[in-house]
Amino acid sequence: MIPRLGEKYKVEIETISKPRKEYRTEEYARSGLPTAPAIMVGDDLVVQGCDVDEAKLEAVICRHLGLSEPEQQKKGILGRLLNH
Repeated sequence: MIPRLGEKYKVEIETISKPRKEYRTEEYARSGLPTAPAIMVGDDLVVQGCDVDEAKLEAVICRHLGLSEPEQQKKGILGRLLNH
């Protein structure tokens, strides 16, 4: 999802991946980065510790770039039932 949105909006994506124990070090705490897993857009923390809805992430990217947010697709009955 994230690489696709990066391509769509021509934004640079940086992924930081470390072993879990490194996220719990004092050095990492001083870095100012959120605890993993997390998604940041610019200096804004979008989500931390859980998954993010693609539509929400896309809206944040658009706001960050000064673009109008994409229209939310209306869910059909099956989507509402399954909460997708």
